[in-house]
Amino acid sequence: MAVSDHVDFNGFMDGVKRRNAYQPEFVQAVQEVAEDIFDFIADKEDYHEQQILRRIAEPDRVMSFRVCWEDDKGNIRVQRGWRVQNNNAIGPYKGGIRFHPSVTESVLKFLAFEQTFKNALTGLPMGGGKGGANFNPKGKSEREIMRFCQSFMTELYRHIGADVDVPAGDIGVGGREIGFMFGQYKRITNQFTGVLTGKGLEFGGSLIRPEATGYGAVYFMSNMLTAKGDSIEGKSAVISGSGNVATHAAEKIVQLGGKPLTMSDSGGFIHDPDGLTQEKINWIKQLKNERRGRISEYADEFKGATFHEGNTPWNVDCDLALPCATQNELLGDDARALVANGCIAVSEGANMPSDLEAVHVFKDAKIMFAPGKAANAGGVAVSGLEMSQNSERRSWSEDELQQMLKDIMSGIHERCLTYGDMGGGYVDYVKGANIAGFKKVADAMLAFGVV
Repeated sequence: MAVSDHVDFNGFMDGVKRRNAYQPEFVQAVQEVAEDIFDFIADKEDYHEQQILRRIAEPDRVMSFRVCWEDDKGNIRVQRGWRVQNNNAIGPYKGGIRFHPSVTESVLKFLAFEQTFKNALTGLPMGGGKGGANFNPKGKSEREIMRFCQSFMTELYRHIGADVDVPAGDIGVGGREIGFMFGQYKRITNQFTGVLTGKGLEFGGSLIRPEATGYGAVYFMSNMLTAKGDSIEGKSAVISGSGNVATHAAEKIVQLGGKPLTMSDSGGFIHDPDGLTQEKINWIKQLKNERRGRISEYADEFKGATFHEGNTPWNVDCDLALPCATQNELLGDDARALVANGCIAVSEGANMPSDLEAVHVFKDAKIMFAPGKAANAGGVAVSGLEMSQNSERRSWSEDELQQMLKDIMSGIHERCLTYGDMGGGYVDYVKGANIAGFKKVADAMLAFGVV
């Protein structure tokens, strides 16, 4: 096949859209990667002949199943569950489980696709997958959540395994939910294996897993700044979200001498011009994890802070930005506001929080922009380390794991530089991450032949 005979980018994307009608999140994720990959593979005949990009953009399998459970009033409730196994060319499928009303097949396919490249960037042997259900844990009793988790695992267990597919937590799925699902898996299979990560320390979990995603996003931010001869010290940061990723990102910013200014939830955001201290961050953790409260309460608790209902924090003047809430929360106008207000670096703590327009704004402005597949890989990296610990029947100390996390994030940064250094002091981290992740998966697929 001559290079001139290759399908062009628009033709490829037309095919993706046709095959995945009504799945905008998945199409967006594929387009974001394909924009960078097409130039890279233009003169590489093997990738074209073996249809590598086309194959990666088609999940190995998508399982959809009914989840029936009984609420506390005796009513029978029915939810839909999914597991998307995107690609296992370099290791078992690995990726979280999300419980949220917004979960759809499209969202999970996009997350599994992104996870494939994110996991490849870590350097650990993990493929890409994602799962979840359109179940809303908010307002449910602990026993209702337990019954749902048990019912969900009663179907899921047949599709996963320590060397097959290893789910973890995600939005709506924390240590409690992982415990309920692991207990049901063990009950059904009579096996105690590392089939889930994010487990409690008492039954095979790993230290620093709760901190890993947020810490990793800040470590990556620090790596970008260091490459420019700069640092986080003395810089202000706007952060979205107020859950696990956001609070630990704020915590690490404080530890490195920066000043977090904002946190948010679905109701709006708080702005604290004095900066969030460790004491204030601990208060937010308690608010969200124990009291299940709303971020608006922060403004009532701390003098000088304000709550901005229905808004996102991207118009607040800052040096650094860390979107840590959910997909497509940072739009084109938000990106333009950040650039206009002097933001010099963005590190994505969430999965695809910036829409395509926002990504293009950041790239056109040539500011430091770390995509989620690189910046938030710290969480799955420590999950991969938990898998290793489970396989060896051992655990590592917190200091050992912190150093491993730093080393992994530094390694991801170096891989991004390999393919993203555009000269003149500008690094396109999106391009670097996409190509580095793609190349590792693609070369493994070539070795296997057409399977």
